[in-house]
Amino acid sequence: MGYQKALTALLLGAGAGLIDARPASQWDLARHDHHDSHKHKSFTFSFPSSDPTGSISSIPLGTGSATIPSGTAVVPSGTAVVPSGTGISVVTSEKSKKSNSSASSSASAATAATTASSGCTFTDADSAIASKASCSSIVLKDITVPAETTLDMTDLADGTTVTFEGTTTFEYAEWKGPLISFSGKQLTITGAADHVIDGNGAKWWDGEGSNGGKTKPKFFYAHSMTDSTISNLNIKNYPVQCFSINGAENLSVKDVTIDNSAGDETNSDGDALGHNTDAFDVGSSTGVYISGATVKNQDDCLAINSGTDISFTGASCSGGHGISIGSVGGRDDNDVANVYIADSTISDSQNGVRIKTVYDATGSVKNVTYTGITLSGITKYGIVIEQDYENGSPTGTPTDGVPITDLTVSDVTGTVTDDAEEVYILCASGACSDWTWSGVSVTGGEASSKCEGVPDGASC
Repeated sequence: MGYQKALTALLLGAGAGLIDARPASQWDLARHDHHDSHKHKSFTFSFPSSDPTGSISSIPLGTGSATIPSGTAVVPSGTAVVPSGTGISVVTSEKSKKSNSSASSSASAATAATTASSGCTFTDADSAIASKASCSSIVLKDITVPAETTLDMTDLADGTTVTFEGTTTFEYAEWKGPLISFSGKQLTITGAADHVIDGNGAKWWDGEGSNGGKTKPKFFYAHSMTDSTISNLNIKNYPVQCFSINGAENLSVKDVTIDNSAGDETNSDGDALGHNTDAFDVGSSTGVYISGATVKNQDDCLAINSGTDISFTGASCSGGHGISIGSVGGRDDNDVANVYIADSTISDSQNGVRIKTVYDATGSVKNVTYTGITLSGITKYGIVIEQDYENGSPTGTPTDGVPITDLTVSDVTGTVTDDAEEVYILCASGACSDWTWSGVSVTGGEASSKCEGVPDGASC
C-alpha cells in the first residue's frame, strides 16, 4: 500500500487539476482542466525499484479508465477511476516487473476500465461546459458565470438531466448573449428546492431594451430541444427576452416562475427600466406545451412568432403586454397554426388577448383558440387583433398579407381601466374570416371607434 501512496503523489504532482486523491466513493465530479479537456493527455509513471510486488490495490482518481500495459501491474476491477478521456497510463519499473512474475502474468491481458460517473456536480461554468458531455446527470450549483460567457449546455448526451441548485448569477458585460443555452434530445432541465437563476438584469436595464442603449444579452436559449422537459425553474431579473424557444420539437415547459418585477422601476422619463422582457418567445417549433407559468414582466407574457401545435395553459401573467400571437411577418418563418391558449389570467398589463401581424408582410395565422381567459387592470386593450403592426408604431392601415383565419375567442372576461379600449379589431378587407366569438365580456373601459374589417360573428 505504500506504493499506492507513492503513485497517488506522483499523479497529483502531474498537475492539470485532473485528479482528486479521495476514494472513488466520495468523488463528486470529474474536475477536468477545462482548457485542455479536448486534448489527449498521456502520463507514464514508474514504481520505485524496491517495489516488492509490482501491484496496486486501488487507484482512486476520477471517472473513466486507467490503461495498464501488459505484465506491469495488477489492478482489481472497478477500483481504478480516471477522468474520462485523459489517457493516463501507469507502468512499473523494470526491476519491479522482474520481482513479481506472477503478478505480471495475471495482468497480461488486463485493462482496468470503469464506467463513467452518472452524476456530476459543477460549481463553476468552465468545468460544466468542458465536462458536460461525459455526464448523464448534471448539477449546476451556485455558479457565477463570467462576463461574456454563455452557460453552454448545448449538445448534451441524450437523456441528460440538469438541475440548477443554489444561486446562479451572471457577471456584467455589454454583449448579445445568450447567458444560458440548451440543446439535445430527451433532456430534463429542472430546479432544486430554493434555487434561483438571477440574471443580474439591473446592470443592463436602461428603459430601451433591445431597441437601443446598452447591448443586452438574451437570457435562455431553448433551441433544438427534442422530446424534452423544462420544469420548476425560478428565474428573476433577466436583461431582455427570457426564453427563446426555437427549432424545438415536443418540448414541455412546466411550472416555471419568471419574476422581472424589479424592472418596473422607472427612469426620469417615467418609463420602466425593464423593456423587451418577453417571457416566452416561440418560433419555428412543432409541439411546444407551456403550462403553469407565473410571469411578472414588462412585455409579452407569450409571443408566438411562428410554429405549430403550441399550447399555453394555466398561466398567471402580470405587468406586461398580454398573451400574444405575433408579431407575425418579416422573418424567415411566418406561419402560425394550431395554437391553444386557455385557463389563464392577465392582470395589470397593457393588453390582454393579442394578435398582431406585420404591416405589408406575408404569412398566416390559423386555427388559434383563446378560451377561459380572465382579465383585470388592463390599461390599453382588453382584446386587440391588428394587421398593421410595426415595432412601437402601428400604421393604422391594415394589410392582407398575413390572414387570420379559424380563430376562436370564447369565455374571455374581465375588466380594463377607464381609459382603455375593451376590444379593438383592425383587419384588411377579407383577411380575417371563420371566427367564432362567444362568452366574451370585457367591461370597464371604452368601446373602440376605430375597428375595421370585423368578420361575421365577432364584435367590437
